[in-house]
Order: sequence, then C-alpha cells, then structure tokens
Amino acid sequence: MTLHPSVAAVRLPVRVLLTELEPGDVVAVACSGGADSLALASAAVFEGHKLGLRVVGVTVDHGLQPGSADQAARVVAQLAALGVDETLTATVSVDAGAGLGPEAAAREARYAVLEQVAEHLGAAKVLLGHTLDDQAETVLLGLARGSGGRSLQGMRPGFGVFARPLLGVRRDDTVTACQVEGLEVWDDPHNHDPGYTRVRVRERVLPVLEDELGPGVAATLARTAEQLRDDTALLDELADRVLEAARCEGGLDVEALRTQPPSLRHRALHRAALEAGVPAAELTRAHVLEVDRLLVDWRGQRWIDLPGPRRALRRGGLLLLGPVPGG
Repeated sequence: MTLHPSVAAVRLPVRVLLTELEPGDVVAVACSGGADSLALASAAVFEGHKLGLRVVGVTVDHGLQPGSADQAARVVAQLAALGVDETLTATVSVDAGAGLGPEAAAREARYAVLEQVAEHLGAAKVLLGHTLDDQAETVLLGLARGSGGRSLQGMRPGFGVFARPLLGVRRDDTVTACQVEGLEVWDDPHNHDPGYTRVRVRERVLPVLEDELGPGVAATLARTAEQLRDDTALLDELADRVLEAARCEGGLDVEALRTQPPSLRHRALHRAALEAGVPAAELTRAHVLEVDRLLVDWRGQRWIDLPGPRRALRRGGLLLLGPVPGG
C-alpha cells in the first residue's frame, strides 16, 4: 500500500535524523497533543523502533489554562497508544518576570524541564515539532522587530540535545498526516488568540503575503533563514576570535576592539556583555551601540548602565564590564 505523501513528508526527515544514533539510544519526543508534535511522535515511533531506539514521549503541563492537567493525561494516553516505550509528564511553574512575556516565560520553563528530562533519561536527542511555517513566522517577527541577522536566521535545526527535524515540513502536512493516521489533534486555544503577536502573523499577515505575493512565501522566508544562519555562524566565529584577542589582565583592550569592523566589534561586545552577566532577554542593540561609543566615540563618558544591573566603562586603554558597585 502506497504511503500517503504527508505521512512520508513527516517520516523522511525524522528517519534521516535518527539514523545518526546507535541502537539502544533513547529519543525523547516533546508532545503537546497538537498536530505537529503528534505527527512527530508517530514518525519517531515508526522510524525509531526500526532502528532499535527507545522512544519516550514527554508532555509538559504549563498550568496556564483550566483543564491543562486533563489535557496532559490525554496526550499521555495518545502517546501510549502510538507505542512509545515510556511516557513522562512534567509540570512547570511559569514566571513571566524579568521582562519576559507569558510566551517567552513558558518557553524558558519548558526547555528547562526538557533538559532535566533528557538528563534523567540519558537521551541522545529531544525532538521538537516546529515546522517550516513556525520558521517563517519567526523570521517575520524578527524582521518586524528590527532584531538583525541573529533573529532573522530563525530557529536552529538543532542545539545541544534538542533537534527540530520538521523545519522543512509544512504544517498542512502534519495536520494531514494526523488525519490519515487517525490521530485526534488538540487545538490549543492560545493558537487562535489575537492577543499574541505570533497568532496575528500566522492568521493575518502570512495569508495576506501569500495572496499578494503568490504562494511559497513561507518557504522563501525559511530558506532565507537558513542562508542567514550560515552567515551568522561565520561572523560569530570571527567575533569570538576578536574577543579572545582583546582579553587582557583587568579587562578588554580598547585598541584591539576599536580597529575591528563594526559587524565583528558589535558581536564581540554583545558576547562580552552576556559574559558579564547582562540578561540576554534584556540586552538590546541600543545597549551594544552605547558601549561601542566608549571605543569609537570616546569623549570622556563616565560609564554606560546596562541591565543586570551591570556597567560598562573605559579606564585608560581598557574596557571594563561588570556589576554596578553596590548593586
């Protein structure tokens, strides 16, 4: 019997990823019960068991909606019916503090608990169900916010123990794959709440772009992200070398930084600020440019206050970044 094209579209990238692992390895699949993660879990079971892998289904209860515990229980039952070797439920407390919105706070809590699960299981990979459509939305959001190349490169296919095998798969295929396989999909109400910017991009902006510019806009945005990711990786590597060369006793050598091209200098300063303890979520380009003025537009400025609280100041030929005294 011929495999349905949408099922094949989901299974193929999962198979390619899992063939890198060894028989007996543990693969965890994060599953919310939505079409993307359910289709991913089904593919991971089918392909993983053929390769002798142990597949564990993991659902995270964020506790953000009434009945979230019941939904988590339904997902566990679905994962068991799919044939996973083990199921786990993790409950997290979402704290939308430190300047984070509810989406970002939930994401941080989810990744933190998934890392703990991976360590507990000794998992070789944790699979995430983000699709090409998610990637296109991420690129558009980065473009609208003026966040620069780092945001425009979208989501990475993999980082640490995490992997996103479906970044080249359309959401329509995951939905259809679930229909073909008889999987009952949970439609998260948050996915249709226009109070979330991502929802407005998904339901309003992208459809208009497809109508006005023609089909394929989402794929083009995802392809752009992939190209920018390669460029950004190279620039980051070069900037790391710049930062290492500038390190000296007591701080960073001003002259070693000042003579570098702006694209490398700004990246090096961004990395140095993070190392000094500036929260990544609060460090903006405006902060980096102000610190950069201490190097290229030095007029005796006292210091630059940064989130954290942290401070950047120039003392002689050195740039110093660290905690605010008494802060």
